[in-house]
Amino acid sequence: MGSDTRPRPWVALATFLVAQAVLGCWWAALYPGLFSRDSVLYLSHTVVGPWVSDHSVLYDSLVWLSFTKTGDLGAVTFAQTTAMAGALTYLAQSLHRLGAPRLLTTVVAMLLPVAPPVGAFTVTLWKDVPFTICALAIAGVCARIAARRALTWPALAGLAVLCTLLGLFRANGFLVVGVAVLALVVIVRTMRVRLLLTGTLAAALPLLLTNLLFPQFGIVAPSKTYVYHTAFGDIAVAYRERPELFTSQDISLMTTVAPLKRWWEGGTCYTINPLIWRRDFSWWQADAHATELLELWRHLLVTEPRMVIDTRLCRGAIAWRPVQDSTTAGGMTYRLSRRPYADTYVGPYEVADFPGRWVFSLRPLSMELNRVADPWLTGSLAPEYDWVLWRGASWAYLSYVAVGLAAWALRNRYVLGVAAIVAALQLTVLANISAQDFRYMAAPIIVGALLVPLLLGSLWRLAWSWRT
Repeated sequence: MGSDTRPRPWVALATFLVAQAVLGCWWAALYPGLFSRDSVLYLSHTVVGPWVSDHSVLYDSLVWLSFTKTGDLGAVTFAQTTAMAGALTYLAQSLHRLGAPRLLTTVVAMLLPVAPPVGAFTVTLWKDVPFTICALAIAGVCARIAARRALTWPALAGLAVLCTLLGLFRANGFLVVGVAVLALVVIVRTMRVRLLLTGTLAAALPLLLTNLLFPQFGIVAPSKTYVYHTAFGDIAVAYRERPELFTSQDISLMTTVAPLKRWWEGGTCYTINPLIWRRDFSWWQADAHATELLELWRHLLVTEPRMVIDTRLCRGAIAWRPVQDSTTAGGMTYRLSRRPYADTYVGPYEVADFPGRWVFSLRPLSMELNRVADPWLTGSLAPEYDWVLWRGASWAYLSYVAVGLAAWALRNRYVLGVAAIVAALQLTVLANISAQDFRYMAAPIIVGALLVPLLLGSLWRLAWSWRT
């Protein structure tokens, strides 16, 4: 079972073409793609100005390029379908070279685009889509390293490019790169210094661009509130749970930014959205008093570390808890936005308006495909499917079991590196994640599903070795 690891190009081509065809159907059914408030923000500041680096300058540039050159956004989402099909194919082929059963791995890779967490997600205008694609490709490179039982120069170059892109597509990407590379450094036996240097440079480049290069081109740095919003959320939770901790000076500072009622109502540990995304919370005042607010947060961290840590663990539940909490505000999983027009997300004066905002509207290229895709997507959002379709925690744990058993069965410690990116994503959600959004853990869901054949193959190998 899975013993023939010889490359078969036609299998890779067939996998890619099937995945591309299915994702192309999603694209035609939901053209130009699903979107949210963030999607509109990606484009509004690039058209109206000034450019801001709070999301991803690289992804903003791709959206802007599609809008200005084609007059629409479909080019971006179609490119995402091709890149996702390529990443799924590459990871599947890499796992097969490692020893996963060829047929089962290929079937899983072909079927994954049918599932809404892959298909609908891929055609969503979110920077998290290319971020996830890069994460899948990194897992594929790690599988190739494990198959060769050595870190080679081509693999190191591939990691350098993919890790750099990972950091450029999401603000916390440099943290993911750092954790993943540190995990790989522990696993590999050679070229550790080179790997560590590569990871350091890849993690540092997005930070250098944001702070040094982008301002030279008039691209404004992210607001302080955007950077420190999770710390402000920690303050809100502390105020709601332990108001006696706050002095009159602290209260005065907080009321400068928002009414105490807003701080109290925004003090749910699962999300910061009820705090910072309400009209009575002043981003301008929060930016002006960011230093004092951070000092208040540091004081809470020193005097009440358990409370701050518990808050971070709660907000990072999307990565650790297999099921959502439907009993608490903000505890339910946010999956995909489903409204057909941008104005339902951003009303008048909510963002800088621009000619052509109508492109953020659902305009299916095929109503027949839409009539199939829409109920399929809607049905997948039912609460009973949430734990398996939309939350990455269970898939992350399954990934660790899969690589652990495979490393044992193959007597190959390098296999553990395939899950390095999964562990990095789990750990870094604690640093700067604002809500229970599925997209933050999309990669572990896909990696975990593709590791199922490797898990079954490893169980078969171990069972066979015990029999003999």
